[in-house]
Amino acid sequence: MVSAARALLAAVTRVLLLADMVVVRQLLLAKDKVARSLDRLESVSNFAEFVRAFTEFGGGMVELARLTAERRADLRDERRRAQVAAARNVLERSTLMLLTSSKACLRHPGSASARENRDTVFCQMRRAMDLIHYVVRDGLPGHEEQSHELQPFSDSHEQAAQWEAGTALGALRGLTAQVRTARARGGADAARRRALASTLRALVERTHDFTDSAYTSHDHRQRILALAERIAYELERLVAVAVSVEEQGASGSGAALESACMGATSAAGELERALVAAARDQARDLPPLAEDARRLASDLAYMASSSGERESERLHNIASRLHEQLDHIIEVCKLLRHIAMSETLQVSAKFAEINLRIYGPQVMTAARTLAAHPGSAAARENLDVFVDMWAWLLADAARLAKELLDLTNERPDKQQYSSLPRPGKHGTTSKPLKAVRLDSDEQAKIAKSGLEMKMMSSEMDAETEKWQGADENNDIVKRAKNMSSMAFAMYQFTKGEGRLNTTQDLFTQAEYFAEEANRLYKIVRQFSYQVPAGTMKKELLEHLDKVPTYVQQLQFTVKEPTVGRAATFSKVDNVIQETKHLMNVISKVVTTCFDCANKYKLDFTGLSAGGAGAGAGGRSARDEDSAAGGGGDAKPGGSSSDTAM
Repeated sequence: MVSAARALLAAVTRVLLLADMVVVRQLLLAKDKVARSLDRLESVSNFAEFVRAFTEFGGGMVELARLTAERRADLRDERRRAQVAAARNVLERSTLMLLTSSKACLRHPGSASARENRDTVFCQMRRAMDLIHYVVRDGLPGHEEQSHELQPFSDSHEQAAQWEAGTALGALRGLTAQVRTARARGGADAARRRALASTLRALVERTHDFTDSAYTSHDHRQRILALAERIAYELERLVAVAVSVEEQGASGSGAALESACMGATSAAGELERALVAAARDQARDLPPLAEDARRLASDLAYMASSSGERESERLHNIASRLHEQLDHIIEVCKLLRHIAMSETLQVSAKFAEINLRIYGPQVMTAARTLAAHPGSAAARENLDVFVDMWAWLLADAARLAKELLDLTNERPDKQQYSSLPRPGKHGTTSKPLKAVRLDSDEQAKIAKSGLEMKMMSSEMDAETEKWQGADENNDIVKRAKNMSSMAFAMYQFTKGEGRLNTTQDLFTQAEYFAEEANRLYKIVRQFSYQVPAGTMKKELLEHLDKVPTYVQQLQFTVKEPTVGRAATFSKVDNVIQETKHLMNVISKVVTTCFDCANKYKLDFTGLSAGGAGAGAGGRSARDEDSAAGGGGDAKPGGSSSDTAM
């Protein structure tokens, strides 16, 4: 039955991949059709030919817009969804500019400024289609990204995405994750020390956007520089302790390592708050700055059609002021991207900066065309469309600043990490939070991740069923089955079923899951001493060494404080993903462990988690099974209404 189920799953997967490839093929064909239409539009020489080509282009754009909207809805990766949305936005807004700039260029073929307007629009639309092509091709068989160069500090997909984003916040959190890993492992080997140095260099480089900005206040600049130096000092301490542990096996170095790790983590937290404060100061100035820039563009459009030396001088002055405003707004968008706490906001800030940088100067270019041809209706219409585009971009920037200000307002200056209820310790936080139930739309969004975890749970059950009869005292089987039961309960939560009713129930269950994985790790570590040296032992230890990192990541995600429904849903999604990753590596550990036992005829009796087999608070493994998912009736963590996110 297990073999048949796996074969069926493999067949369904192949069918789904084939269907996905067909959809991608459709989208790429539509994109190529629009690209050919753009080439034809760029080469037309008269207005009648342009009208025919533009009609064909419009039909292709409608089809491309429909297909990209469907593809965006299917994408799981938040960054890719945001990139597709940004590309579609550019294509949609640029279509009207393509029409007016092409008309102005055809009406005034000798005008360099009109041609510059048109060529800029063509270039941006092609870049947007290239981005769609890149996102659509990402993840297909035969298409592999060189992503290992982007994630020197972690194997985590989430942290790799932060590194790829190129933000100061991403580098800071990557550095913090490295430090936590060093603390958990009791030191850092040469490779991890090199990764620490690489991440520190990236962090310092990214803080230069704050310290080099002409709009950053002196106080903020000095504080950021001082904290960057402090982080470098704390990391030097950490590396020195790690080298001492590795070379000399120095006894009593645990306190020194703990002190260095705490110092580095504390400095990273302070630097994050300093960067957020510096960006917030400039973000507050963005709405009035954008309004002033919009008004200047309107004045520019009005003055461009006037003639005379005095009007020409005023036009030049307005263009200079507009250029200064543009530089300031771009600087603010750059800093906002560095503190964006979600990939959607990171992508939005990045494309706001890019579009302002490219389309902002084109308003002045369109004004020069109208100033050279003051009676031209085509030049006037073209300038009006570019001014409208400028207003849209400014509104996007102001909205982005407001969203980030609202998000950072919800984050306290000093985050208090209140412990979630642990087995045998049913405490509450000092200020109970409101329990949250997901609605049907939110459950649908995480249902796919839950289904993947359910498949891993089924595989774990199938594996343990083969070995359960080998020894009634097999603690590895008991732990594995207990974790499988907890994963199944979390899968039911994604469907709105089962005994986990609120998000806090889910978070507490995830904490139990991490603790059970830690106990299983200790048991398997003892078992590994019995395995003779060789390929199988090496494979077992490779899988086993990943467990503490994934446990720590899950525990950190569970304990991360959230405020607001959107943040809570994001945390739910992250917890499901982290649990899925941990479940995957545990499944590999159990499979390899029993392969070793079968090959070498090893005994499982006498194994325990170093006193942890009875569970925290003195409970037996059977009691834990009941509370954490093995029994299926007890609520995790006591009353969910007392403590919830």
